Amino acid sequence: MAAKIPVTVITGFLGAGKTTLIRHLLTQNNNRKIAVLVNEFGEVGIDGEILKSCQVCDEDEAEQNIVELSNGCLCCTVQEEFYPTMQQLLERQSRLDSIVIETSGLALPKPLVKAFRWHDIRNNATVDSVVTIVDAQALAAGTLVGDITAVEAQRKADPNLDHETPIEELFEDQLACADLILLTKIDLLDPETLQKVQTWLQQQVRPEVKIIPCQTDTINPEILLGFNAAVEEDLANRPSHHDHEEDHEHDDEINSIEWSCDREFESKPLINQLKKLVATAEIYRIKGFVAVPNKSMRLVLQGVGDRFDTFFDRPWQPQEPRQTRLIFIGRDLKKTDIEAALETH
Repeated sequence: MAAKIPVTVITGFLGAGKTTLIRHLLTQNNNRKIAVLVNEFGEVGIDGEILKSCQVCDEDEAEQNIVELSNGCLCCTVQEEFYPTMQQLLERQSRLDSIVIETSGLALPKPLVKAFRWHDIRNNATVDSVVTIVDAQALAAGTLVGDITAVEAQRKADPNLDHETPIEELFEDQLACADLILLTKIDLLDPETLQKVQTWLQQQVRPEVKIIPCQTDTINPEILLGFNAAVEEDLANRPSHHDHEEDHEHDDEINSIEWSCDREFESKPLINQLKKLVATAEIYRIKGFVAVPNKSMRLVLQGVGDRFDTFFDRPWQPQEPRQTRLIFIGRDLKKTDIEAALETH
């Protein structure tokens, strides 16, 4: 019987650096044949297109080995979408060395890992590890779990104050399921603050879980692969807030809005407008492509809070429209508000 194909699950909150990590893994793959499942939140496959632009394989292989799951949060669509996709990938098992799954920033890792106990998957694949990426700057600022010192003081003083929001519970579940934690955005913190974040974070995970401060585009891929953790057999040691529930429900107010237009934008004025929008709406993430005047390359834009990164990834193809396309992920977002803010720009 052929060996089970190892699967690495990459999880973490929105904007922590999952896609950057996988881009790096694909370009530094040491000739491994890696299939990537991208759990995109929204109708436009932004992350999938970015990954395909890595050009580590020919176009046909990219289409086969990079698969987008776009019908909602992966942990909620395990039966409908993940299961048949995994079956298709496992039919090509002999031509693959490993599989990497990038979960949505809103996905709980444990329901996904449980799917690897299903008979048809269990016989052919195993979860090699769960890698959780944590944004050090956001954690230091308290944007995920509040102020670290204040939260810990409140918990010690009065357990009745220990009420997590859904996002905080998600963050804790991602930590609890992890075999490895990558602490990113470390260049944005001074050494003392970084040490404080790392010390607090180490107290929240199992003793054997390593925390590596890093830049996700420089970490050695050998660190990420080959854990042999068989995570699906170890779920009892990875508690979740939702263990008592048969199925979990997400915050219904969290939604995504897709916006596109045929206009071209200079990046700095567009980012300034987006920052104004972020200041008036609860937007967690913005990502997409921008058509820039007099530029033959497509601009990738990714924003978390009021922090924005851009880079040119590839030339516009002759057959594709030069459109600006953005996805907004947040709480109770309305397309009319986004359109009004951008189309008057």
